[in-house]
Amino acid sequence: MNIYALSSGSGASGIAVIRISGDHVKETITLLTNSDLPSPRVATMKKFNKISTSELIDEGLLLWFPGPDSYTGEDMAEIQVHGSVAVIRSILDQLSKIDNCRLAEPGEFTKLAFQNGKINLLKAESISDLISAETEIQRQQAIKIMSGRSSEKFNSLRQKLLKILSNVEAKIDFPEEDLPVDVIKNIKSDSEKIRKEVEKILDDQKVGERIREGFKIAILGPANAGKSSLLNYLSNREVAIVSEIAGTTRDVIEAHLNLDGYPVVISDTAGIRESQDEIEKKGIKLALKRAEDADLNIIVIEPKNVNFTGFLNDLMNEKSIIVINKIDLGYKNINQQIEKFNPIFLSIKNETNLEELISRIKDRLKNKFVNSNETVITRERHRLSLDACVQNLKNFEDKNSQEDFDKAAEDLRLATRHLGMIVGKVDVEEILGSIFSDFCIGK
Repeated sequence: MNIYALSSGSGASGIAVIRISGDHVKETITLLTNSDLPSPRVATMKKFNKISTSELIDEGLLLWFPGPDSYTGEDMAEIQVHGSVAVIRSILDQLSKIDNCRLAEPGEFTKLAFQNGKINLLKAESISDLISAETEIQRQQAIKIMSGRSSEKFNSLRQKLLKILSNVEAKIDFPEEDLPVDVIKNIKSDSEKIRKEVEKILDDQKVGERIREGFKIAILGPANAGKSSLLNYLSNREVAIVSEIAGTTRDVIEAHLNLDGYPVVISDTAGIRESQDEIEKKGIKLALKRAEDADLNIIVIEPKNVNFTGFLNDLMNEKSIIVINKIDLGYKNINQQIEKFNPIFLSIKNETNLEELISRIKDRLKNKFVNSNETVITRERHRLSLDACVQNLKNFEDKNSQEDFDKAAEDLRLATRHLGMIVGKVDVEEILGSIFSDFCIGK
């Protein structure tokens, strides 16, 4: 079976790249070009024709990669033609008419590369991250993972655990034999050392995930305080509808920003107030959940609502900035108690003091993207596997101290398995679908 897909961006472009991979690539290329295959890995000018009529579709370059020396590990070809919608559609249509040839699923080329041993799971995920990178810091992190340092670390820890496991199993299988004293003595100390290394990796303040997903900022406050106007100003475009009618925003509206090279996801939320409207109540619930999950909350109020103490008491903490908007309407009678929150007085309408707010946001960002660890966790599945590894190592240490070696060995096997799941050293079919479905088609 062959798979094929457009690997370059959709829409009109100077050049389009179409990939084909599988067992019958040679026959497919011969049908499209009515000619012999070019030399491997040499870009060769070819005419691409309709299969049934030999009508010329376009002229372009053909690259031929015999397996296993290809990206997927299978026979593979890349067609480079002019990137018009008509040319792309015509070539894909011809490929669809060939037996044993189907459109690739999202991420299927990279999935094949993993399954054929060309890359591990961490590298596969870093390829997806590199494609999705919008800021320099995201690109740097993806390249760092692609370089293999994290894979080497996890593989090294796994090998050390396998060594300890072999010593434990030797103790189980040969209880009467005289094993070296230092081997038995080192089992406990070696496992503790590995556990502490994994715990150190986990103690990263989730910097890797924050870089990959973006620093999350939620804009919150009572209805009609200017939250949507602030989102539009920070995004430098009309993201949210702005209206004098209170409660216009009912769902969460997101915008992705590049703030001095840092990835930021900023969310406008429904105005928080007492409401009998079921839809608005759901929006308020979403707003409070977004505040809980955010790295930073910007609480926007206006002078007439400055005593919104219940709301402030619930959300005002070290991850919040309070903003008093609409100072162009006057703010002399503001309760002095609000001063303890060090608010920023601004007018979004007149663009007053907005730079002060941006400056304060940048100050919060500076220390949120610093990670001294060489090994980076970029996904929740990595963190869950490492957490499970630590827990199993703790269980192992407890049982090992009681000389319950049979059960201790099983805990060690589980710890080893969870490390292996990160790089794909064990059967991980159940998680492959979710990993590669995030890729674009053609990759």
